[in-house]
Amino acid sequence: MTDPAANRAGPQTKAPALPRLPNLLAGQKALVTGANSGIGKAVALALAEAGADVGINYVVKPEEAEEVATAARAFGVNARIYQADVSQEAQVLTMFSSFVADFGALDILVANAGLQRDASIAKMTLDEWNKVISVNLTGQFLCARAAIAQFRAQGDTRSVSRARGKIIDMSSVHQMIPWAGHVNYATSKGGIMMMMQSLAQECAPDRIRINSIAPGAIRTPINHDAWATQDAYDKLMALIPYGRIGEPEDIGKVAAWLCSDYCDYIVGATLFVDGGMTLFPGFATNG
Repeated sequence: MTDPAANRAGPQTKAPALPRLPNLLAGQKALVTGANSGIGKAVALALAEAGADVGINYVVKPEEAEEVATAARAFGVNARIYQADVSQEAQVLTMFSSFVADFGALDILVANAGLQRDASIAKMTLDEWNKVISVNLTGQFLCARAAIAQFRAQGDTRSVSRARGKIIDMSSVHQMIPWAGHVNYATSKGGIMMMMQSLAQECAPDRIRINSIAPGAIRTPINHDAWATQDAYDKLMALIPYGRIGEPEDIGKVAAWLCSDYCDYIVGATLFVDGGMTLFPGFATNG
């Protein structure tokens, strides 16, 4: 009998082990949406590692959110969990109000919550379209609006950062790479790009820094099995010049750095964290 494991991908280049993040965010208060797993979890833990107190937002599975909070506290910071569906205005406002009541201020928002409902255009339902747009795009709008209001209300009372507040919108390489069969998802990410740039333009005079991170081919619990076979892995590697799948921690460490004062002059930018996926490697040999 063939061993099922024999058909799984062979040795894969992993992200390098790195030393602990320096205390880049000491004294800051950060809220991360969709933070009970995957990229959001990695971001929350990286911010905690860099010294920020963190709020972990989740919709379901509070036990997973509490596990993230426990791991964050191991870095010597405070961490709490907050249940809210980011597509629902009342729940977002309650979450922000509770966060500020608990932590006393807000310095960082990472708007990460998102989902997929994939189908070809002929089979995609209006509910599938609306669900993805409402969570991925409207959810980021609602959270950004609440964060900006809080940053402005705090004014210059905070002395933990050069900026009055920082927002990172979690986008995707598919804000610029079309994705057949995922029109709702790609549209939501394209919308995030323009929303982020417009908000950054509007809020920069208030010293509110708004940027986005666009991950590509990041290994998460949702997509891990899609790359499990050697054939699937090899096809993915053809799209990634750097030769490895990204890990959630790749995004988390970039988020911590982007929130720090080392990045104080980065405003309205999208950082593609994708191993070169957006270099369109198919054209490396003239297409």
